[in-house]
Amino acid sequence: MTHTEGKTALVTGASRGIGRAIARRLAADGVWVAVHYGQRKEAAEETVAAIESAGGSAFPVRADLATDGALDTLFVELEAGLAGRPLDILVNNVGVYADPDDPAAMARDDYVAGISEVTPEAFDRIFTVNVRAAFFVTQRALRLMGEGGRIVNISSAVTRIAWPLLPYAMSKGALEMMAPRLANELGSRGITVNTIAPGITDDTQVNSWLHDMPGAVEGVAGMTALRRLGRPADIAAVVSFLVSDEARWVTGQLVDASGGLALAPTPPGM
Repeated sequence: MTHTEGKTALVTGASRGIGRAIARRLAADGVWVAVHYGQRKEAAEETVAAIESAGGSAFPVRADLATDGALDTLFVELEAGLAGRPLDILVNNVGVYADPDDPAAMARDDYVAGISEVTPEAFDRIFTVNVRAAFFVTQRALRLMGEGGRIVNISSAVTRIAWPLLPYAMSKGALEMMAPRLANELGSRGITVNTIAPGITDDTQVNSWLHDMPGAVEGVAGMTALRRLGRPADIAAVVSFLVSDEARWVTGQLVDASGGLALAPTPPGM
């Protein structure tokens, strides 16, 4: 048992990919989920509909966390949806790796660009969404969170390997600094704070290149100890554990959920 029946959660960036999988898993565990989205209303509504069709409870909340005033918008909608109930779980999942409002940047695949190709605008957007938003969403969420709350931040294994996505990796490295410090600060309230670092996960927008580049799936699987790509449900399962009562004695930790990505050089022929 996860002991999460009847709890409430806010999952940012929950309209698709890993965020959607987390929202659906928590709802399956009996959690009432606020499905946050920035611009993709239809995708968020699909997530809510999938949760409700499976017998769970959810509602959408919209806020473009790259814009001014987004926090006020988010928490007005969140508090209206909670209808006086406290917030028990926060999952800071939302993240960007380039500027999606710049079609040229996306076409150039800036997420694999070297330092000379990164624009100040893209850099600022990445840090605004991946770091600043997570920090201030957490700050505001703590006003709604009672004793024994759970906070989980979604980072990335690219903070520990020399992969591309330099500004993205830097932003996720900054995010990882939150957990141990907040865990120490919030421990007196029984609130745990942990970080999960997924590896290269299939069925996500950031990794859509896997199926566009010949041999990429096999190559990444070969770099992974468990010899396959990660799936959103793999990450959602770890979140489910960390927000449960079974993980009540785990806080301030970075949990690698990469399937053993890049543990060692892969021998030829394997």
